[in-house]
Amino acid sequence: MTELDLLGPRASGESLGSAVLKAVAEDFQVDEVLDIPLSGQGEHLWLWVEKRDLNTEEAARRLARAAGVPVRAISYAGLKDRQALTRQWFSLHLPGKADPDLSRAEDDSLRVLKQVRHQRKLQRGAHSANGFTLRLTALAADHQALDARLQQLRVQGVPNYFGSQRFGYGGGNVHDARDWASRKALPEQRNVRSRLLSAARSYVFNQVLAARVADGSWQRAQVGDLLAFTDSRSFFPAGEQECSDPRLGILDLHPTGPMWGEGPSPATGATFELEAAIGEQHLALCQWLAYAGMSHERRILRLPIGGLTWHYPEPDILQLEFVLPAGCFATVVVRELVDLVPAGQTDSPCVF
Repeated sequence: MTELDLLGPRASGESLGSAVLKAVAEDFQVDEVLDIPLSGQGEHLWLWVEKRDLNTEEAARRLARAAGVPVRAISYAGLKDRQALTRQWFSLHLPGKADPDLSRAEDDSLRVLKQVRHQRKLQRGAHSANGFTLRLTALAADHQALDARLQQLRVQGVPNYFGSQRFGYGGGNVHDARDWASRKALPEQRNVRSRLLSAARSYVFNQVLAARVADGSWQRAQVGDLLAFTDSRSFFPAGEQECSDPRLGILDLHPTGPMWGEGPSPATGATFELEAAIGEQHLALCQWLAYAGMSHERRILRLPIGGLTWHYPEPDILQLEFVLPAGCFATVVVRELVDLVPAGQTDSPCVF
């Protein structure tokens, strides 16, 4: 499966060129934004951890071993990229125990930057956003065209696709999900089951969003839509009045698409018809998600890019800084600019 199959069309036009992302870990930096005041007391030890080329689950296992606790005593808000330099929170449940020596978990790939006690454990999805610093190297694109495109993205946002990394190499997770769906069965391993259900749900959402990007309706509300605010999981129906809400114009309120689960889409009108049609196209996956007990949820179609700034440290390097809501993908922002190519495979001259 190609990236176009997994995501859909770009909203802002053709690619402006090419670049490399993640030539080194420092080219992709992520800082978790957590708006929770920590009390300094309690049976949970919260850790602010920096990871380099290390995934979140392996970091949790290393922290658990060093602390002498089971992995189930470790909590984190979300998974972060492995091939990156990331900073995120973990919590350890240590009832009646002193702070452990975590130095055995540390090396060049993991450092504990801060530790604070708190009464509650860190819940999944508790972070409000992620801050990104990306360096696109071996850049072959016109700077003026990039500047104009970035100004455009700052104003209109980008389609809130799930990034291709959600689907595994070549869409392998979707292929595996279809195989399980055809057998009307679920993997026994919890992590495999979660990964494949997530991939299937994300894939169907991307198909709906791709159709709305293609017809231009992803940026505007239409009667029958279900609307949601950027940082809210609740949604409400759009009538004529809601479709002219000024908060749509400032990227605070958005139309949504289906995160498939039990029952039909609660949308109405043309939105329902589109979602039902795409559900029929991927009926086995949708029925499998319902069989797994997933509930129908919604995800905003449009992704606002907070605090977007950029500069060129070198003629062939573009550095981007921005903030995205939790659960959203920085790579879909980059995708609206350039094609990403593997390091070492660029031989085109840069154009400025």
